[in-house]
Amino acid sequence: MQQEARLVTVDRAWSGRWHGPSVVRVSPAAVHLVGAAGPEHADLPHLPGTLFSPFTDSHVHLGLVEPAQLARGGVGRVLDLGWSPDVAALWPERGRVDPGWPEVQVAGGLLCPPDGYPSRAGWAPDDASVVVADAADAERAVVRMHDLGASVVKLTLNADAGPVFDDDVLRAIATAAERVGLLTVAHVQGPGQVRRALDAGLLRFAHTPFSELLPDDLLDRAADGTWISTLDIHRADPDAGDDGSAGSRPASPVQEVAIANLRGFRDRGGHVLYGTDLGNGDLPVGVNERELRALQRVGLDRDALLTALGSDDSLDAGHDGAHWTPRASWVPQPPPDDERDDPAWLARASVLTASTLQELLP
Repeated sequence: MQQEARLVTVDRAWSGRWHGPSVVRVSPAAVHLVGAAGPEHADLPHLPGTLFSPFTDSHVHLGLVEPAQLARGGVGRVLDLGWSPDVAALWPERGRVDPGWPEVQVAGGLLCPPDGYPSRAGWAPDDASVVVADAADAERAVVRMHDLGASVVKLTLNADAGPVFDDDVLRAIATAAERVGLLTVAHVQGPGQVRRALDAGLLRFAHTPFSELLPDDLLDRAADGTWISTLDIHRADPDAGDDGSAGSRPASPVQEVAIANLRGFRDRGGHVLYGTDLGNGDLPVGVNERELRALQRVGLDRDALLTALGSDDSLDAGHDGAHWTPRASWVPQPPPDDERDDPAWLARASVLTASTLQELLP
């Protein structure tokens, strides 16, 4: 049965900036921040805690996890960065009609050279690797991803796991993506590959570079771009924290390189998005406290963490009463007094929809 829209009050909300006590309209179509709550709203049902524009994991592989667990873990939007194109093409619609799923955007397949990563990696279906041998292949592959409903084009430039594209093909992929109106996201790995990506005009990276400490000139050139964090995949011990608490082990040398690179990138004005590479190893399905702690080490304060947890288009959709989506992220507690406790606080999030609101209110 279709739920009716309900007005509720919340203690505070975040939509690119902080709001105090607020009135929120929740319907199957949208979660809508109406405005400030006042005495005239005292009879409305009250939802304690903090409401957010939907938390986004900007690097996941849905084919390796249970998508419904993401919503239970507070993630309301995802960008899938590589799977079987024909399978991934079905996910955005599933995310639109199934309130138990997050909202989904996809890249489709991963464009790679013959025998290049991930064609021999074993973690994805064979057809997830879309082989591009030349400029004509690049055009066909990009148009195919676009026609299947991709929101971005994902390419691999991983010299640690096989051959990589030459410069002409790299530029051809970027040009074809621009022609059809898609952003290009690059998996860049191996010494020297960041410079090659930047030379080809590629500014959006699926991972913080971790193969080498980047010199100032590359960080300066990269600062107009966007990097997805994925820091926690490099931790030294899957069972250890990285917050310096008793009994925890230090971050791995690779993670230290990534953190240093991300700090230099952000200090120059680079745009950082929260992403985990979910499906890569033993990662929590939902808001990842360890990823947020690593981002704090980079220098992100509370507002910067929340900005990173938004997708590229989520902030302008949340300002001053504009609707979010049929989902919002919700933490039943207020923000902690000490920002060092923010990762644990945010990891308590779940996703609010019209359906879940019915369960939370009398």
